[in-house]
Amino acid sequence: MAAPQAVGGQAVIEGVMMRARDNLAIAVRKADGEIVTEVRPWFTMVRHPLLKKPFLRGFPVLMETMVNGIKALNYSAMQAAEDSEEEGGELTTWHLVLTMVVALGAALGLFVVVPHFLSLGMELLGLGGDVDSLSFHAWDGLIKMIVFVGYILAISYIPDIRRVFQYHGAEHKVIWTWEEGKELSPASSRFYSRLHPRCGTAFLLFVLAVSIVLYAVLVPWLLTFYSPEHFAVKHLYIVGMKLFLMIPVSCVAYEMIKFAGKYSRNWLCKLLCWPGLMMQLLTTKEPDDSQLEVAIAALRCAVNAEEC
Repeated sequence: MAAPQAVGGQAVIEGVMMRARDNLAIAVRKADGEIVTEVRPWFTMVRHPLLKKPFLRGFPVLMETMVNGIKALNYSAMQAAEDSEEEGGELTTWHLVLTMVVALGAALGLFVVVPHFLSLGMELLGLGGDVDSLSFHAWDGLIKMIVFVGYILAISYIPDIRRVFQYHGAEHKVIWTWEEGKELSPASSRFYSRLHPRCGTAFLLFVLAVSIVLYAVLVPWLLTFYSPEHFAVKHLYIVGMKLFLMIPVSCVAYEMIKFAGKYSRNWLCKLLCWPGLMMQLLTTKEPDDSQLEVAIAALRCAVNAEEC
Protein backbone atom coordinates (compact mmCIF):
# COMPACT_ATOMS: atom_id res chain seq x y z
CA MET A 1 0.00 0.00 0.00
CA ALA A 2 1.20 3.49 -0.78
CA ALA A 3 1.51 6.06 2.00
CA PRO A 4 -1.83 7.71 2.90
CA GLN A 5 -0.21 11.14 3.17
CA ALA A 6 2.99 12.85 2.06
CA VAL A 7 5.66 13.60 4.64
CA GLY A 8 8.85 15.61 4.66
CA GLY A 9 11.64 16.16 7.10
CA GLN A 10 14.92 17.66 8.19
CA ALA A 11 17.89 16.45 10.18
CA VAL A 12 18.65 18.28 13.44
CA ILE A 13 21.26 17.86 16.18
CA GLU A 14 21.18 14.16 17.17
CA GLY A 15 17.70 13.86 15.74
CA VAL A 16 15.14 14.32 13.00
CA MET A 17 12.18 16.63 12.42
CA MET A 18 9.27 15.24 10.38
CA ARG A 19 6.25 17.06 8.97
CA ALA A 20 2.88 15.54 8.10
CA ARG A 21 0.08 17.92 7.09
CA ASP A 22 -0.29 20.55 9.81
CA ASN A 23 1.97 18.91 12.38
CA LEU A 24 5.69 18.58 12.85
CA ALA A 25 7.38 16.19 15.24
CA ILE A 26 10.94 16.40 16.53
CA ALA A 27 12.71 13.31 17.89
CA VAL A 28 16.12 13.61 19.55
CA ARG A 29 18.43 10.96 21.00
CA LYS A 30 19.73 12.11 24.39
CA ALA A 31 23.09 11.16 25.85
CA ASP A 32 21.54 8.42 28.03
CA GLY A 33 20.01 6.76 24.93
CA GLU A 34 16.44 7.94 25.53
CA ILE A 35 14.50 9.27 22.53
CA VAL A 36 12.53 12.41 23.41
CA THR A 37 9.80 13.64 21.07
CA GLU A 38 7.76 16.79 20.75
CA VAL A 39 4.82 17.50 18.45
CA ARG A 40 4.04 21.05 17.36
CA PRO A 41 1.71 22.73 14.87
CA TRP A 42 3.42 23.62 11.59
CA PHE A 43 3.90 27.38 11.35
CA THR A 44 2.50 28.44 7.97
CA MET A 45 2.55 31.61 5.88
CA VAL A 46 0.24 30.36 3.10
CA ARG A 47 -3.19 30.61 4.69
CA HIS A 48 -4.45 33.07 2.07
CA PRO A 49 -5.75 31.23 -1.03
CA LEU A 50 -3.66 33.43 -3.34
CA LEU A 51 -0.43 32.28 -1.68
CA LYS A 52 -1.35 28.66 -2.38
CA LYS A 53 -1.33 29.19 -6.14
CA PRO A 54 1.47 27.63 -8.24
CA PHE A 55 4.39 29.99 -8.89
CA LEU A 56 3.30 32.18 -5.95
CA ARG A 57 3.60 29.68 -3.09
CA GLY A 58 7.30 28.90 -3.41
CA PHE A 59 8.80 31.88 -1.56
CA PRO A 60 6.33 31.81 1.39
CA VAL A 61 6.86 28.04 1.71
CA LEU A 62 10.63 28.60 1.75
CA MET A 63 10.26 31.19 4.52
CA GLU A 64 7.98 29.03 6.65
CA THR A 65 10.29 26.05 6.17
CA MET A 66 13.18 28.16 7.46
CA VAL A 67 11.16 29.25 10.51
CA ASN A 68 10.11 25.71 11.40
CA GLY A 69 13.58 24.35 10.66
CA ILE A 70 15.32 26.90 12.89
CA LYS A 71 12.84 26.18 15.70
CA ALA A 72 13.46 22.44 15.36
CA LEU A 73 17.23 22.98 15.42
CA ASN A 74 16.84 25.16 18.50
CA TYR A 75 14.84 22.44 20.26
CA SER A 76 17.49 19.83 19.49
CA ALA A 77 20.22 22.20 20.68
CA MET A 78 18.31 22.67 23.94
CA GLN A 79 18.28 18.90 24.47
CA ALA A 80 22.04 18.80 23.87
CA ALA A 81 22.51 21.69 26.31
CA GLU A 82 20.57 19.80 28.98
CA ASP A 83 22.87 16.80 28.53
CA SER A 84 25.93 19.02 28.96
CA GLU A 85 24.32 20.99 31.83
CA GLU A 86 24.57 24.23 29.87
CA GLU A 87 21.91 26.89 30.19
CA GLY A 88 19.66 27.46 27.20
CA GLY A 89 16.12 28.25 26.20
CA GLU A 90 13.72 28.56 23.30
CA LEU A 91 14.35 31.35 20.81
CA THR A 92 12.20 34.41 21.36
CA THR A 93 10.42 35.98 18.39
CA TRP A 94 13.14 38.62 18.06
CA HIS A 95 15.89 36.01 18.30
CA LEU A 96 14.15 33.97 15.61
CA VAL A 97 13.82 36.98 13.30
CA LEU A 98 17.47 37.91 13.87
CA THR A 99 18.58 34.32 13.21
CA MET A 100 16.58 34.21 9.98
CA VAL A 101 17.95 37.56 8.80
CA VAL A 102 21.53 36.47 9.51
CA ALA A 103 20.99 33.07 7.84
CA LEU A 104 19.39 34.63 4.75
CA GLY A 105 22.03 37.33 4.58
CA ALA A 106 24.85 34.79 4.79
CA ALA A 107 23.27 32.58 2.11
CA LEU A 108 22.56 35.46 -0.27
CA GLY A 109 25.99 36.91 0.31
CA LEU A 110 27.73 33.59 -0.36
CA PHE A 111 25.67 32.51 -3.38
CA VAL A 112 24.66 35.84 -4.97
CA VAL A 113 27.00 38.67 -3.97
CA VAL A 114 30.33 36.80 -3.89
CA PRO A 115 29.87 35.08 -7.30
CA HIS A 116 28.85 38.41 -8.88
CA PHE A 117 31.97 40.25 -7.76
CA LEU A 118 34.23 37.29 -8.57
CA SER A 119 32.71 37.32 -12.08
CA LEU A 120 33.44 41.04 -12.18
CA GLY A 121 37.03 40.16 -11.34
CA MET A 122 37.11 37.81 -14.33
CA GLU A 123 35.95 40.71 -16.51
CA LEU A 124 38.70 42.96 -15.17
CA LEU A 125 41.24 40.22 -15.90
CA GLY A 126 40.02 40.06 -19.48
CA LEU A 127 38.59 36.55 -19.08
CA GLY A 128 34.93 37.54 -19.40
CA GLY A 129 32.60 40.17 -20.76
CA ASP A 130 30.50 42.91 -19.20
CA VAL A 131 27.44 42.17 -17.08
CA ASP A 132 25.16 42.23 -20.14
CA SER A 133 27.17 39.46 -21.83
CA LEU A 134 26.61 35.70 -21.65
CA SER A 135 30.21 35.07 -20.55
CA PHE A 136 29.72 37.15 -17.38
CA HIS A 137 26.74 35.05 -16.33
CA ALA A 138 28.51 31.83 -17.34
CA TRP A 139 31.30 32.71 -14.89
CA ASP A 140 28.69 33.72 -12.31
CA GLY A 141 26.94 30.34 -12.61
CA LEU A 142 30.17 28.34 -12.55
CA ILE A 143 31.42 30.16 -9.45
CA LYS A 144 28.06 29.63 -7.71
CA MET A 145 28.28 25.88 -8.27
CA ILE A 146 31.92 25.76 -7.13
CA VAL A 147 31.10 27.72 -3.97
CA PHE A 148 28.08 25.50 -3.25
CA VAL A 149 29.90 22.20 -3.72
CA GLY A 150 33.00 23.50 -1.93
CA TYR A 151 30.92 24.64 1.04
CA ILE A 152 29.20 21.25 1.36
CA LEU A 153 32.52 19.42 1.05
CA ALA A 154 34.17 21.64 3.66
CA ILE A 155 31.49 21.24 6.32
CA SER A 156 31.21 17.47 5.70
CA TYR A 157 34.61 17.07 7.42
CA ILE A 158 33.26 18.51 10.69
CA PRO A 159 32.38 15.51 12.94
CA ASP A 160 29.15 17.07 14.29
CA ILE A 161 27.98 17.91 10.76
CA ARG A 162 28.77 14.35 9.65
CA ARG A 163 26.42 13.13 12.41
CA VAL A 164 23.72 15.49 11.09
CA PHE A 165 24.29 14.09 7.59
CA GLN A 166 23.77 10.56 8.98
CA TYR A 167 20.43 11.65 10.45
CA HIS A 168 19.67 13.22 7.07
CA GLY A 169 20.21 9.80 5.49
CA ALA A 170 18.03 8.19 8.16
CA GLU A 171 15.25 10.68 7.44
CA HIS A 172 15.26 9.77 3.73
CA LYS A 173 15.35 6.02 4.33
CA VAL A 174 12.40 6.18 6.72
CA ILE A 175 10.41 8.41 4.34
CA TRP A 176 11.03 5.87 1.53
CA THR A 177 9.80 3.10 3.85
CA TRP A 178 6.66 5.08 4.64
CA GLU A 179 5.98 5.93 0.99
CA GLU A 180 6.33 2.29 -0.01
CA GLY A 181 3.82 1.25 2.67
CA LYS A 182 6.30 -0.97 4.50
CA GLU A 183 6.63 -1.60 8.23
CA LEU A 184 8.41 1.23 10.02
CA SER A 185 11.41 -0.48 11.59
CA PRO A 186 15.19 -0.21 11.26
CA ALA A 187 15.24 -3.62 9.57
CA SER A 188 12.77 -2.45 6.91
CA SER A 189 14.34 0.97 6.38
CA ARG A 190 17.97 -0.12 6.33
CA PHE A 191 18.01 -1.19 2.68
CA TYR A 192 16.26 1.86 1.19
CA SER A 193 18.21 4.62 -0.52
CA ARG A 194 19.50 7.55 1.50
CA LEU A 195 18.78 9.76 -1.54
CA HIS A 196 15.36 11.31 -2.16
CA PRO A 197 14.10 13.53 -5.03
CA ARG A 198 12.21 15.94 -2.71
CA CYS A 199 15.27 16.72 -0.59
CA GLY A 200 16.14 20.30 0.33
CA THR A 201 19.57 19.77 -1.26
CA ALA A 202 17.82 19.18 -4.59
CA PHE A 203 15.73 22.31 -4.02
CA LEU A 204 18.87 24.41 -3.45
CA LEU A 205 20.37 23.01 -6.62
CA PHE A 206 17.19 23.90 -8.53
CA VAL A 207 17.40 27.43 -7.05
CA LEU A 208 20.99 27.80 -8.28
CA ALA A 209 20.17 26.41 -11.74
CA VAL A 210 17.07 28.60 -12.18
CA SER A 211 18.94 31.68 -10.93
CA ILE A 212 21.71 31.13 -13.50
CA VAL A 213 19.20 31.01 -16.37
CA LEU A 214 16.99 33.87 -15.16
CA TYR A 215 19.91 36.16 -14.36
CA ALA A 216 21.44 35.56 -17.81
CA VAL A 217 18.14 36.57 -19.45
CA LEU A 218 16.57 39.13 -17.12
CA VAL A 219 19.57 41.18 -15.95
CA PRO A 220 20.63 42.33 -19.47
CA TRP A 221 16.95 42.95 -20.33
CA LEU A 222 16.35 45.06 -17.20
CA LEU A 223 19.51 47.06 -17.93
CA THR A 224 17.93 48.24 -21.18
CA PHE A 225 15.39 50.19 -19.08
CA TYR A 226 17.83 51.65 -16.58
CA SER A 227 21.61 51.34 -16.41
CA PRO A 228 23.55 53.63 -14.02
CA GLU A 229 26.64 55.17 -15.57
CA HIS A 230 28.78 55.04 -12.43
CA PHE A 231 30.64 51.70 -12.24
CA ALA A 232 30.09 51.01 -8.52
CA VAL A 233 26.45 52.18 -8.54
CA LYS A 234 25.73 50.03 -11.59
CA HIS A 235 27.00 46.84 -9.98
CA LEU A 236 25.35 47.54 -6.64
CA TYR A 237 22.11 48.10 -8.57
CA ILE A 238 22.54 44.77 -10.38
CA VAL A 239 23.27 42.91 -7.13
CA GLY A 240 20.12 44.46 -5.66
CA MET A 241 18.13 43.24 -8.68
CA LYS A 242 19.57 39.75 -8.23
CA LEU A 243 18.60 39.68 -4.56
CA PHE A 244 15.04 40.72 -5.44
CA LEU A 245 14.87 38.15 -8.25
CA MET A 246 15.49 35.39 -5.69
CA ILE A 247 11.75 35.60 -4.93
CA PRO A 248 10.60 34.45 -8.42
CA VAL A 249 13.63 32.11 -8.60
CA SER A 250 12.53 30.28 -5.44
CA CYS A 251 8.93 30.12 -6.72
CA VAL A 252 9.99 28.50 -10.01
CA ALA A 253 12.42 26.12 -8.24
CA TYR A 254 9.66 25.04 -5.84
CA GLU A 255 7.34 24.10 -8.69
CA MET A 256 10.16 22.15 -10.35
CA ILE A 257 10.86 20.07 -7.26
CA LYS A 258 7.12 19.50 -6.68
CA PHE A 259 6.79 18.26 -10.26
CA ALA A 260 9.90 16.09 -10.04
CA GLY A 261 8.77 14.57 -6.74
CA LYS A 262 5.23 13.88 -7.98
CA TYR A 263 6.38 12.13 -11.17
CA SER A 264 9.66 10.70 -9.86
CA ARG A 265 9.37 7.61 -12.08
CA ASN A 266 9.08 9.68 -15.27
CA TRP A 267 12.31 9.73 -17.32
CA LEU A 268 12.28 13.53 -17.59
CA CYS A 269 11.86 13.91 -13.84
CA LYS A 270 14.61 11.39 -13.24
CA LEU A 271 16.85 13.54 -15.42
CA LEU A 272 15.86 16.69 -13.50
CA CYS A 273 16.45 14.95 -10.17
CA TRP A 274 19.80 13.36 -11.05
CA PRO A 275 22.05 16.36 -10.15
CA GLY A 276 20.24 16.79 -6.83
CA LEU A 277 20.58 13.10 -6.04
CA MET A 278 24.30 13.26 -6.79
CA MET A 279 24.65 16.23 -4.40
CA GLN A 280 22.93 14.16 -1.73
CA LEU A 281 25.87 11.78 -1.86
CA LEU A 282 27.63 14.62 -0.02
CA THR A 283 24.80 15.81 2.26
CA THR A 284 23.70 12.37 3.46
CA LYS A 285 25.66 9.55 5.08
CA GLU A 286 24.67 5.98 5.87
CA PRO A 287 22.91 5.93 9.27
CA ASP A 288 23.03 3.19 11.90
CA ASP A 289 19.97 1.48 13.36
CA SER A 290 19.84 3.81 16.38
CA GLN A 291 19.55 6.82 14.05
CA LEU A 292 16.85 5.07 12.02
CA GLU A 293 14.93 4.54 15.28
CA VAL A 294 14.98 8.29 15.93
CA ALA A 295 13.70 9.07 12.42
CA ILE A 296 10.95 6.45 12.83
CA ALA A 297 9.91 7.98 16.18
CA ALA A 298 9.66 11.42 14.55
CA LEU A 299 7.59 10.11 11.64
CA ARG A 300 5.20 8.15 13.86
CA CYS A 301 4.55 11.21 16.01
CA ALA A 302 4.07 13.46 12.97
CA VAL A 303 1.40 11.22 11.40
CA ASN A 304 -0.22 10.17 14.72
CA ALA A 305 0.22 13.24 16.91
CA GLU A 306 -2.47 12.14 19.36
CA GLU A 307 -0.44 9.05 20.29
CA CYS A 308 2.68 11.05 21.30
